[in-house]
Amino acid sequence: MTKQVEKLAVLFADVCGSTALYEMLGDDMARRVISGCIDIMVGVLPQYDGKLVKTIGDEILCTFPTAEDVFHASCAMQSAMTGQLTPQGNQLYVRIGFYYGDVILENGDVFGDTVNVAARVAAITRAGQIMTSRKVVDSLPEDLRKKTRHIMRAEFKGKQDEFDIFNVIWETDDLMSTRVGMPAFRKPADSTESLVLSYRSIALTIDNGNRKARLGREASCDIVVLGNLASRHHAVIEFRSGKFVLSDQSSNGTYVKFADGHVVRLAREELILQGKGDISLGQSFRENPSEILEFSINTRPAD
Repeated sequence: MTKQVEKLAVLFADVCGSTALYEMLGDDMARRVISGCIDIMVGVLPQYDGKLVKTIGDEILCTFPTAEDVFHASCAMQSAMTGQLTPQGNQLYVRIGFYYGDVILENGDVFGDTVNVAARVAAITRAGQIMTSRKVVDSLPEDLRKKTRHIMRAEFKGKQDEFDIFNVIWETDDLMSTRVGMPAFRKPADSTESLVLSYRSIALTIDNGNRKARLGREASCDIVVLGNLASRHHAVIEFRSGKFVLSDQSSNGTYVKFADGHVVRLAREELILQGKGDISLGQSFRENPSEILEFSINTRPAD
């Protein structure tokens, strides 16, 4: 057995919605589609000295010599996926997370804290996004740092400290303009999305007709939350440009736990809500808060 430690960048990338692809396309076609996505991403690696460590179902694990290499490679992967469609013409997406630090290399595989953090960063990344941490961003040259944006603070299981998470802005203005015109980026005319926010016996719907809900201890809020650590005007959820955006305005922060168990802490920051999850005002989920709001985003036929 050979074992050594090197400082490397570790990247996880996976094809989004693979379960739905299997249900929609059947096993054989879905495998071919996912394999094609993986081939596209792996094809980027040689240009940036990347190495494929392994493929895990719809996910790849790669390493790179530097943070700058992994930054460029992740952007190239997302760009290469632009315009890749399912047989029905729907856009295919991947999500990418990476981290940089000491890595244990043993028998062709990689282990250690850097690998674990990279996997957790990838897990909270959404379709079409690239995420990394402040530690990585701080190690990048200035021109690349300018292409990142701090979007959240995240708690990872088994970690005492919170992580500042940054989004890598990989799309050019021209590319975004082109993509917005694609079917996958346009809302179907016969459907609309709504967010149902539940707290105790209250259920409030946010949608195109009711675009904003204020949360906090103040009686004027749309939902009055009784928690001691909630601010008078704690947070706002707003339907904005087709997205449900949670904005923290508090002293103690807002915690969001998604359905997959990952927790994000906002401190005077914004977060796009997706799927289902829980919200705690001013108190982390580690502290077992009693005052929790639940949210669920649903697509329904338009009126």
